[in-house]
Amino acid sequence: MNSTFERPEPADTSRAPRNGGDLVVESLVGLGAQAVFGIPGQHALGLFDALSRSGLRYVGLRVENNAGFAADGYARTTGTVAPLFLSTGPGALTSLAALQEAAAASAPVLAVSSQIPSAGLGGRRRGYLHELVDQQASFRDVVKSVHIARTASQIPSALAAAWESALTAPYGPVWVEIPQDVLLAPTTVPPVTGLRAEPRPLPARPELVAGAAALLAGAERPVILAGGGVVRAGADGELLRLAELLDAPVACTFGAKGAFPWEHPLSLQSWLEDRHTTDLLADADVLLVVGSGLGELSSNYHTLRPGGRVIQIEADLGKLESNHPALGIHADARLALDALADAVADSLSGRPRRDGRGAAVAAELLERVRERIDGQGLDLERQVLAAVRDALPDDSPAFFDMTILGYWAWSAWDARRPGAMHSAQGAGGLGYGYPAALGAAAARPGRPVLAVSGDGGAMYSIAELATARQHGLDVTWLIVDDGGYGILREYMTDTFGAATGTELARPDFVRLAEAFGVPAVETTPDTLRADLAAALATPGPGVVVLPALLRMFAPTHLD
Repeated sequence: MNSTFERPEPADTSRAPRNGGDLVVESLVGLGAQAVFGIPGQHALGLFDALSRSGLRYVGLRVENNAGFAADGYARTTGTVAPLFLSTGPGALTSLAALQEAAAASAPVLAVSSQIPSAGLGGRRRGYLHELVDQQASFRDVVKSVHIARTASQIPSALAAAWESALTAPYGPVWVEIPQDVLLAPTTVPPVTGLRAEPRPLPARPELVAGAAALLAGAERPVILAGGGVVRAGADGELLRLAELLDAPVACTFGAKGAFPWEHPLSLQSWLEDRHTTDLLADADVLLVVGSGLGELSSNYHTLRPGGRVIQIEADLGKLESNHPALGIHADARLALDALADAVADSLSGRPRRDGRGAAVAAELLERVRERIDGQGLDLERQVLAAVRDALPDDSPAFFDMTILGYWAWSAWDARRPGAMHSAQGAGGLGYGYPAALGAAAARPGRPVLAVSGDGGAMYSIAELATARQHGLDVTWLIVDDGGYGILREYMTDTFGAATGTELARPDFVRLAEAFGVPAVETTPDTLRADLAAALATPGPGVVVLPALLRMFAPTHLD
């Protein structure tokens, strides 16, 4: 996927002398960057001054963590690197939760941070403002790779290496650190030209493809579980081809929304917290897992016990066979599925092997799920989710915070295309939905974007209403106001009989949004569809507030 921005003009190098900040900006432009997210800070001013001499679009947020979430949303929307500028110490550290989410979701965010002047490094404590002698240590356990530039001449190569790392499967956030004095000092390094970063391909080894193809071609009850790696690799076409060759039902993890057509006869949809789905995956004689580590959510809280052979295609070596023994294939999902489909087609002489059994299995599973949900008295919740889905145009993405409606969307939301639904389920932090949606809107100007939060999560991001207004970003924010942390209220009540610390004082969200100059309306379940559709159709930011107490469907991993 490519952004709709025009490619920025090269930096203006006519003034002299240039400095390290100019080298950063010139390098990013040369690598293909089109926008930068961040917040200025004292040690990072050289970065931001250089932005004024470039064609890069700057989207400034109000909190560093939200700037990181916005970069994440931009990266997921464009499929390419999103630069994030941060200052030293408190500014950098405030971005950690956002970078953890980017790491969990394999979003290619490139964080460029300043550091205290070089004289303060090397273990000495000189008392600089924001001083962290070993700042990079705070990020090594979060990001994919750390890159350091201690001189101006090292800056282009460090950024190119970071860019390549971010876009080499598995994608992920990376960290580049440059001292303040290096950013500010005049440099005689020539203007950056010809900088290249070529992500390394990760093909599947042929003997593993052959072994997997033999297992799948000989299986009686093959099932496929598609993970987020299918979406990131752009492998939805290859997945569809293989599933139809095998007549194999396909379930999508919560991070793989849109990887397989929701209404396809072979679709098991995403009801991974339902025991019927867990049992079906466990009953497969060959279970093909693509782009998923079979973690807590994808395995119904580790209650999945595969009874047959497991084939796992995974680009992240650390996740390969980390939860279940498998024929592990360390590869990019698209390259592996393409090779596997060819091999299976050869084994089956190019013809699907069965005549509709897979579709019958999928239909029976979905009927069981519907019967179970029908018996739980959840008409309000289903009405609200349906109203939101009906109001949102098919080509518009939705970004869900960690809220009850978001939990419903994990299982029940029809994304209608790959990458059209995102949430913070990777790391599970609050406050993701709205700033990430702002990043997506910056990536695709003129297309409405939906963000969904609860009132608790909304307070993490409320300052970004100013960002939305300042940049005119087309994000409609649905805030479901239930007076507290609704999902935690349910968890505590179910576990302890009562909830503690979950009830919240909160503002009048309509009046607060209007104080930022953002149009807002309070709605009801009956008027939600019309109010949300109207807000989405109106250019610029908007807020829709739904006072409602929603409930989750009963979990089945405890049955």
